[in-house]
Order: sequence, then C-alpha cells, then structure tokens
Amino acid sequence: MSAQKAADYEALLKRLQDKLGTGARKATSRLEIPQPQIIWVGKNTIFRNFMEFPKALRRDPEKLLLYLNKELASAGYIQGDRVHFLGRKSPSSFAALIDRYVKDYVLCPVCGSPDTRTEKNKKLGFLICEACGAKSSIKGNYA
Repeated sequence: MSAQKAADYEALLKRLQDKLGTGARKATSRLEIPQPQIIWVGKNTIFRNFMEFPKALRRDPEKLLLYLNKELASAGYIQGDRVHFLGRKSPSSFAALIDRYVKDYVLCPVCGSPDTRTEKNKKLGFLICEACGAKSSIKGNYA
C-alpha cells in the first residue's frame, strides 16, 4: 500500500511541475536599456544614440553627460541626439559606465525598482523610490 501512495504522490508532483514549468524563471526588468552606438571619427568618439538613455532612465541629459565626462576624463558635448567626446573611447566602457550609473543613481537600493526620482535637500542628493517609498542618499551630483 505504501508503494502505491508513493507512486501516486510522484505522479501528482510530476503533473504539478509540468503545469508550473520546469526551472526557475529569470527575473525580467521593466527597465529596457538600449545598447550604446559608438563610432569613431578621426580622434573623436561619437555616442550616436545618447538621447535614448536619459529618456529610458528618466534623468536629465546634462547630468548623465556630466557623469560620463567625469568617468571618461574627457570633454563631451551634446549635438542633437548624439554626444561628441574628445579622444577615442572604447564602446565597452560606455556600456559599463551606463550600467554603473543605473545601479548608483536609478535603481532603488531597497527594492530594486527603476521607478525613482531624485531630490536635493540642503546640498544633499536623495533617491526617492516611487514603488516602496524608500529615501536613500546618493553620492555626487549626477542624478
């Protein structure tokens, strides 16, 4: 009798697993960050789709440019939808810097939501999450 119950249990368990799907589902984020399109013209680097990033991240383009200028140690200026940087910069460095910017200045450190806004209060910057209501301090002037 015990063997029959074990077989029934295994059959029910298998049926449940089939309905739920196998394996863990990968968490998907609502935040869709495009790939940076970088080209070189002479000794300059052009970030072709720069304006897509501030729109996706809901941040000021000037602040994002200020962050990239500081981290790349280069001068850059906005011209239309693109940004021109002095000197040749690697395309992978742009992707890494934008990922770090998102982690430091966009995603909520408490719940991980991208639904945040920034606020300044007496020279201090705060990241305020619209999903969970957390208020976290942020370093720098780039958000």
